[in-house]
Amino acid sequence: MYLKYLYKSGFRITILCLFLAAVDASCNKLVQVPQPISSVTTEQVFNTDATATAALLGIYGYMSGSQGQSFSNLFTTYYLGESADELTDETMGNESTDNFLSNTLTVQINSGNVSSLFWQPAYFVIYNANAVISGVQASGGISTSQKSQLIGEAEFIRAYCYFYLTNLFGELPLVLSVDFNTTALLTKTTQAKVYQQVISDLLDAEKSLPGDFSSAGGQPIRANKWSAAALLARVYQYLGYWQSADSASSAVINSGQFSLVGLDSVFLANSNEAILQLQTNDAPPYATLEGNFFIPYDSTSSVTCWLTSQLLTAFEPNDLRRQNWVDSSDYSGAYYYYPFKYKVMAGTSWPASENYTLLRFAEQYLIRAEAEANLGDSTDAINDLNIIRNRAGLSNYADAINGPLMQAIQHEDRIEFFAEWGHRWLDLRRWGIALQTLDTISYKRGNIDSTQLLYPIPFGEIQDDPNLTQNSGY
Repeated sequence: MYLKYLYKSGFRITILCLFLAAVDASCNKLVQVPQPISSVTTEQVFNTDATATAALLGIYGYMSGSQGQSFSNLFTTYYLGESADELTDETMGNESTDNFLSNTLTVQINSGNVSSLFWQPAYFVIYNANAVISGVQASGGISTSQKSQLIGEAEFIRAYCYFYLTNLFGELPLVLSVDFNTTALLTKTTQAKVYQQVISDLLDAEKSLPGDFSSAGGQPIRANKWSAAALLARVYQYLGYWQSADSASSAVINSGQFSLVGLDSVFLANSNEAILQLQTNDAPPYATLEGNFFIPYDSTSSVTCWLTSQLLTAFEPNDLRRQNWVDSSDYSGAYYYYPFKYKVMAGTSWPASENYTLLRFAEQYLIRAEAEANLGDSTDAINDLNIIRNRAGLSNYADAINGPLMQAIQHEDRIEFFAEWGHRWLDLRRWGIALQTLDTISYKRGNIDSTQLLYPIPFGEIQDDPNLTQNSGY
């Protein structure tokens, strides 16, 4: 229903929304654009470099949460963390998260949540990316260099959305057009073909985007060549294309554009570890949605959700990530530990001190370590693993202490990326250890099966499109 409504609503309306959002984004100094006018046509939006850029920036603005929480800011971390073994609000009786927490999602109860949390916002972004690609390609008023960059960024954004959609839902409609006649009654596309499109988009983006952040005044808040390469490395990792994952992650590592920073600086705006961030909005609370959501009002206030005992006990002694990225609140005589990667609940001015990080440099070392281990290169895998361990104040890997190499890499990935973009949930699935891992948790035991490893297709979409089928088991 949402896809049909979105595409039937028309190109002109969507571009108007993008343009107005981009005018708001101009307050963030990304680009100066003219004041909005009462009626914006497609031709007007894509008539100049400035207005076309404004339409593209409107997508970033939406993803940052300027119009509320979305899959690209907070929801993926929160709900996938509860589906996994990272976050819990078990005793809170929160009906909106109970089925995610216990892995008992149903079409009847959770279809609306799944749609509004993930499906609708992701496809809205995809539609807008398609609109930018189509509009820029057809325009005669945009410079050649700007065309290349805008299309590359839109392709990256589309790939980013499809990566998460296919990992959440499996097979789904692959929408590459703004033409309602071709998108209204789409069938599911196999995950292999979705990934094929993601790779194609990222390769195109990698070729057409600059290797620096000059388009955003030196800030890592617009996708560039290395954003595409970094996500490409992850895609190859998920597909088990180990040589390609090794090559892509090595390209990012050897680019000279990024470095690991102190743990207290990782999530700061313009951190040198950031490959891509979403800029915090120029409006209260002048903070990321995650910081505003996870951090309690004060040290004795209740928390919205907290870290599971399974995660807390997984930290090695003296791990500096536990000290820097976890905090607690003493509420009614009990301590609740919550994610503290983003440390600002409410800032006082703009620009904000923290931006929401989509891709960061540390992941490239762990991708390469996993690729090297699978390619039989244990020496280089251990070297990359130790770079991340040493930054956290831990000694070098030793199999007698840390176990087999692949187990140690998986552990490091869990700790480095806890409560961050659903890494843990997606990793449990791709490693094939979700069922046995989650079934050890009392409130999940007996509920987690292969059905729950994918979320249900929203009922409204099935109802509106007779060619669309529900995921197995729902």
